[in-house]
Amino acid sequence: MSVLLSVYELKHAFSHRSLFEGLTFSINAGQKIALIGQNGAGKSTLLKIMAGLIEPDSGKVSRSRGLKIGYLPQTPVFDDRVSVREAILEEANLNEDWAIVGTAEEMMSRLGLNEHDNVASLSGGWQKKVALARELAKSPDVLFLDEPTNHLDVESVLWLEQWVRQTSICVVTISHDRTFLRRTSKRTIEIDRRNPSGILSHEGSYNDFLKVKEDYIEAQLSREASLKNTLRREVEWLRRGAKARTTKQKARIDRAGELASEVQALAWKNQQSTVKLEFDDASSPKKLVELEQISKTYGDRTLFKDLNLKIGSGTRLGLIGNNGTGKSTLIRLIVGLEDPTSGTVFRSERLGVNYFEQRRETLDPMLTVLRTVCPYGETVEFMGRKMHVRSYLDRFLFSGSQVDMDVSKLSGGEQSRLLLARLMLRPSNLLILDEPTNDLDLQTMGVLEECLEDFPGAVILVTHDRAFMGEVCDQMLAVPEMITFSDLDQWEKWFKQKSSDAKPKVEAKALSAEPIAKSESARKKLSYKEKLEFEKMEATIAEKENLLQALDARSHDPLTMASPLELRKVLAEFAVLQVEIEKLYERWAELESRGGA
Repeated sequence: MSVLLSVYELKHAFSHRSLFEGLTFSINAGQKIALIGQNGAGKSTLLKIMAGLIEPDSGKVSRSRGLKIGYLPQTPVFDDRVSVREAILEEANLNEDWAIVGTAEEMMSRLGLNEHDNVASLSGGWQKKVALARELAKSPDVLFLDEPTNHLDVESVLWLEQWVRQTSICVVTISHDRTFLRRTSKRTIEIDRRNPSGILSHEGSYNDFLKVKEDYIEAQLSREASLKNTLRREVEWLRRGAKARTTKQKARIDRAGELASEVQALAWKNQQSTVKLEFDDASSPKKLVELEQISKTYGDRTLFKDLNLKIGSGTRLGLIGNNGTGKSTLIRLIVGLEDPTSGTVFRSERLGVNYFEQRRETLDPMLTVLRTVCPYGETVEFMGRKMHVRSYLDRFLFSGSQVDMDVSKLSGGEQSRLLLARLMLRPSNLLILDEPTNDLDLQTMGVLEECLEDFPGAVILVTHDRAFMGEVCDQMLAVPEMITFSDLDQWEKWFKQKSSDAKPKVEAKALSAEPIAKSESARKKLSYKEKLEFEKMEATIAEKENLLQALDARSHDPLTMASPLELRKVLAEFAVLQVEIEKLYERWAELESRGGA
């Protein structure tokens, strides 16, 4: 495959803190790459450098001639006065770029955007869709996506997944959404100081990468232990006395010093700081909140009606639905920030609520990290005991100069950790978490999952991160339909039915009711022709994949690589065949779900 972009010995620092150094790798046409690493590792900075938006402190970025780049930032910026259409086409020459206009109109249709809406009036999720349409309209050769699923509803995430899988464009994605990465990436690049030269790249699925990473870390730890043993023996020998030292060759003495330096470097690399999360729980009554026959309307619009919902100690409820369908309204009804149009709401006198807001708007960007959790003095009270604020912040990986840094200078993931740090100082028995995983690294998300599992109170979760929701929640409520599901696989099957206009005949139920059945009998049975198609599907896919393998081999043949015209032809055939195979797999899954197996 042709190289689109390469980086060599990149180094960059931020506020006197080194982000990365010595990074060297390349990206090729058509690749689907996941760019991962802990918060503060420099992923977003690296993406901006590759996109040409900022310059590295040192090193070089080489781009192929005429390379068209698309870049979707974490937080898109628009002119408040423009419409959706104007925002998407702001970089196009309307007298020449008719292809861009056509693509823009297609993207607006697919993403459900109204071209006449004012961008400033849209929610964060809808603005993210506008920004995505703006980049896709450029028909780039490589598209850089920085947390593209943040603020998107689950339905839009599913659409984006499918688009990334099928497009021939090279896509490089920073994301904490493990389901998204598993379904879209074919190569993973990780920035981590423990990796050789700070980077680990693996061709293959995201799951394959996790195994490679695990093996690498184990090898590094084993090497550190082995070197420590060798160093210990060398030091013991040197301590035997003057006679032993005089017979020791100088080279061996020098080797002991080299071993000490190598052990120290490995120990630093292998050291891994982990955030410590623990919610302080208030005493929790059996029943915290109960909604009976609740309805909510705004003018002529009814969000939901006759809803019955019980929330008690141990409840783990996930809310799923498009932006603007009523998830936030339901949360406000639960905590008492809004009244229902009809019905009654019971709230326990001992109800204590902690609320993680999606946009982190309660964080003052002008305050320091220290004063955000401790407005006065130098101590905080955590889990019933006094603790120095700097020791407390160290649990959340804020140490040294970061403690006195303004909140505005923190990365998105660091701001999320800071908000968690503040919430954990307040005892509660009901946690409401609205997109808590936005910008968090995968390691911190794993710790948060375990923390919520141990929390004795109730958790209500709104998140587009399906892997996180699947780990935390045992009930999912689809809004506005108010249908309950026991797991996300069940919801996704129902959603695909609904999207294909095969509406499931299920009435809205209270959470105490049984989850809906998987509707196998409701699916249309396979016709005779479809049964034959299913029986031949595996052989058809195998044949196509053999062709794909042959094309891949041709693309690496020196004769092909020496001819740009021939290489372009082979790569075009490769991209078309990839899309065909992807569609075959989707068709196979569809036939299997309708009784083909």
